[in-house]
Amino acid sequence: MDFLTDRDVQRYMEDGYVVLDGLLTPQECDELRQRMAEIVDQMDVPDHCRTTFSTYHDEQLKTQGNADYFITSGDQIRFFFEKGVFDDKGDFIVPKQKSVNKVGHALHAYEPLFKTVTHSLKMQSIAKKMGLARPAILQSMYIFKQPGIGGEVTPHQDATFLYTEPLGRVMGVWIALEEATINNGCLWFIPGSQKNGITRRMVRTPKGTFPLTNFIGREQTYDEDKFVPAPVKKGGVVLIHGEVVHRSDENRSESSRHVYTFHMMEEQDTEWSPDNWLQPTEELPFPPLYTQ
Repeated sequence: MDFLTDRDVQRYMEDGYVVLDGLLTPQECDELRQRMAEIVDQMDVPDHCRTTFSTYHDEQLKTQGNADYFITSGDQIRFFFEKGVFDDKGDFIVPKQKSVNKVGHALHAYEPLFKTVTHSLKMQSIAKKMGLARPAILQSMYIFKQPGIGGEVTPHQDATFLYTEPLGRVMGVWIALEEATINNGCLWFIPGSQKNGITRRMVRTPKGTFPLTNFIGREQTYDEDKFVPAPVKKGGVVLIHGEVVHRSDENRSESSRHVYTFHMMEEQDTEWSPDNWLQPTEELPFPPLYTQ
């Protein structure tokens, strides 16, 4: 029996997302969390990169060093931090393990445990059930949603940042390594919003200019009443259409909400925009999902 059913595919097409239980076992989740704890313990971050990660563009790219660190992270493993975790000298004022917002963007390429999950037979089965002929992995992230300080992610569409022609060729895979609840910052969606296109794009600016990226167009104002929560059990996964509107609240609870997430693109008959912030490199072309 396929992990993804015909009804699941139908719900994904109708709503722009679907929640599935049991992609990973609790033990697999714990192994990924343990490996990430080791990575954070060993991290060496340049002083100029001890900066907050934010979905707000002006906060994210305040300095040339920070902007370079972000825009060249597609084939690296790099660290992005929560607000208020450094003092004026750039020293940690909270434990390192509690400071990080996310780690990205090439865990799928360089970390064996994360690579195994990304290319698992279940994931390949999901992609095939979705009718993807040549899916490729674009990027991957580990998101912490730290207890008490985990930041809000404002309403957005992934296609704003990962633009293809035609649209509709990108799917996010959001794996809960801990239970994701309304209290600790689960995702919220506007069902069906993937059918309305996008109104904003993040693009690279001309070479030699600063900031290194900018936005074309504006994010719409969304009716809060239309958002629906999508809690997920530990080991469950949310499949996310690249154009569906989603967000997550701040984590004001005492529980973290660790997630491993990655994006894939159908390469067949698809053009990846050269204006996207994320670009394949000689060192790391977008690897194919299918290994068999």
